[in-house]
Amino acid sequence: MEVIKYPSKTEWKAIVSRPHLDTLSLHNTVTEVLQEIKERGDEALQFYTEKFDGIKLSDIEVSAEEWDEADNLVPSDLKVAIENARDNIARFHSSQSISINKVETSTGVICWQKPVGIEKVGLYIPGGTAPLFSTVLMLGVPARIAGCREIIMCTPCNSKTGKVHPAILFSARAAGVKRIFKLGGIQAIGAMAYGTDSVPKVYKIFGPGNQYVTAAKQIVSLRDVAIDMPAGPSEVAIIADASSNPSFVASDFLSQAEHGADSQSMLFTVDESIIIPVQEEIEKQLALLPRKELTKKSLMHSKIVVVRDIDDLIELTNEYAPEHLIIQSSNYMQLAERIVNAGSVFLGPYTPESAGDYASGTNHTLPTSGYAKAYSGVNLDSFLRKITFQEITREGLQNLGKTIEVMAANEHLDAHKNAVSIRLNNQ
Repeated sequence: MEVIKYPSKTEWKAIVSRPHLDTLSLHNTVTEVLQEIKERGDEALQFYTEKFDGIKLSDIEVSAEEWDEADNLVPSDLKVAIENARDNIARFHSSQSISINKVETSTGVICWQKPVGIEKVGLYIPGGTAPLFSTVLMLGVPARIAGCREIIMCTPCNSKTGKVHPAILFSARAAGVKRIFKLGGIQAIGAMAYGTDSVPKVYKIFGPGNQYVTAAKQIVSLRDVAIDMPAGPSEVAIIADASSNPSFVASDFLSQAEHGADSQSMLFTVDESIIIPVQEEIEKQLALLPRKELTKKSLMHSKIVVVRDIDDLIELTNEYAPEHLIIQSSNYMQLAERIVNAGSVFLGPYTPESAGDYASGTNHTLPTSGYAKAYSGVNLDSFLRKITFQEITREGLQNLGKTIEVMAANEHLDAHKNAVSIRLNNQ
């Protein structure tokens, strides 16, 4: 973990950089796999699942027996926790619904907008080193609320048993997802983008993943399917000061670092005095973590950065544009007002990022790698299309017609003008 004190603004670009793979070789590999899936369908899915995940599957869809078996394998306390989290997520996302509001823009001209659920959506749930059943809720619940007609999910299975983690299946059923395919990585994205004999093609793909998944999503989005956002390796930025509890700061730093070797944790502060206490707490807590070896790899490209003043602190934070931002300083609400680039913000000493990851109700599928400058996190709108409608009366066209005719004529689009003129002359 690197400590950087009072960097100049010319050094900021290097500070806010994320760990990346060789993009050229990455895209070449991803494109090759996607093309194979497009051409060979299920045959390619089985081949690459065996190659990448080390398991040969005769049937890639989760069976009815596996669904039922999962119900008996999930501990009762976890079932209660999942259902509580689902209810909070549903409550928050339901609040984002909009009503249809008809507007008379001018006399006799009525316009309105109607939200309609995307008919077919695909949810990707990473496997990796932990069963991310919470992501099932974050994607499945708003998809159901939005009224998506067909919701499918892809997630890798256990390479030894050939089964999906029971908590993922229980969460899927709780969220309203009925079809799951045992596919991970590039092959999952390709299957949902192109469709195969086994996996239906969808109109939009959701879900986080590693850099291969992110690259695959970006490539298929060029012509075949929409995606939620470029969501890659997880990250957090923490703003702290002398008033912050070092153990709280360290716990948040480590909770993000344990996601994976390519995750990143950042601490931004104006108080140099907190560095050593936080470092000591990180070492102390790290020693007790079961995933400490993986977490150590993430810490290698994590940083503690001391800046000169609050203005630099805010500017650097907005330049980093973190997926998660935790503000634990004494003036956290004033600082929060100045944040313009972040996926999700956690305020005060008793608001750990873990709350948003699991059960507070906000969505944890968020833009990473600086994409928070242009993308929002997943929300109800992500699963909706908004179709505009308009109705114009005879009087309305008489009032608006001249405006349309003049504009169309000056754009040299005479057929556009005629579509109005012919109606106005038909009295």
